[in-house]
Amino acid sequence: MRLILIKFLFIGCLSLSIGGCETLKGLTAGDAADTTDEYVDWNAEKFRTEAKAAVDAGNYEKAIKLYEALESRYPFGAEAAQTQLDVAYAYFKGDDPEAAIAAADRFIKINPRSPGVDYAYYLKGLVNYNRGIGFIDRFLPTDTSQRDPGSAREAYDNFAELLRRFPESKYVPDAKQRMIALKNNLAMHEVHVARFYMKRKAYVAAVNRANYVVEKYQRTPAVPYALQILQEAYTALQMTELAADTARIYEMNYPDGPPVPEHKSSTLSHKIWDFIGLEK
Repeated sequence: MRLILIKFLFIGCLSLSIGGCETLKGLTAGDAADTTDEYVDWNAEKFRTEAKAAVDAGNYEKAIKLYEALESRYPFGAEAAQTQLDVAYAYFKGDDPEAAIAAADRFIKINPRSPGVDYAYYLKGLVNYNRGIGFIDRFLPTDTSQRDPGSAREAYDNFAELLRRFPESKYVPDAKQRMIALKNNLAMHEVHVARFYMKRKAYVAAVNRANYVVEKYQRTPAVPYALQILQEAYTALQMTELAADTARIYEMNYPDGPPVPEHKSSTLSHKIWDFIGLEK
């Protein structure tokens, strides 16, 4: 009786094993059908042509997919480094700053002597320069100096590193212009912070911020506004001598007021935006 029971159990287990194998075979076949390589007949030139067309059409998601497939199939050779730069650019245009910077850093690490490494540093600066520009910014003339300056500082450092490492790079002239704009924005951000302290009667904090502008951001449009804050804060602190010295310096350097109006291109929409104060 025991022998018959053992044989019965053995036959049952064997049947289940055979059924499981058939099921696994079916699943494996289905998976193989689902993962058929859609690029099986593509060569490197085909990948590049299609990816470039996707970039030109603004389909950056498709371009990224194609460039990554190209890189995985052709990881070596003269064009491999260019593919890495291309995917970094596609991430940048596709509004994925973290992936773009990661791709640029990876390129720099793998190809430190590549002729295109200067572009990788430049691209990092561009990514941070444009980070945080959203839908509203494209249609309203908002004041970028009133936002968190973290990305602006990173962009400035990226461009500064490009100038230091590759002073003869063709990207240097544009980087220099962007650095001027970034420096002006960073200086005005400090002015906005100083004004914030003035409104809350934190005069010592306002003095510190305004002095920082005068010392660290010389020859920027923010300096006369910082001097105005200093004069007002010293007066509120009853430091009359310092207030008079600041007023004399202001009159000596800016007898006709700030040479660059704070909103020199102010429009109706800009004034409305500033009145609402959504950035403050």
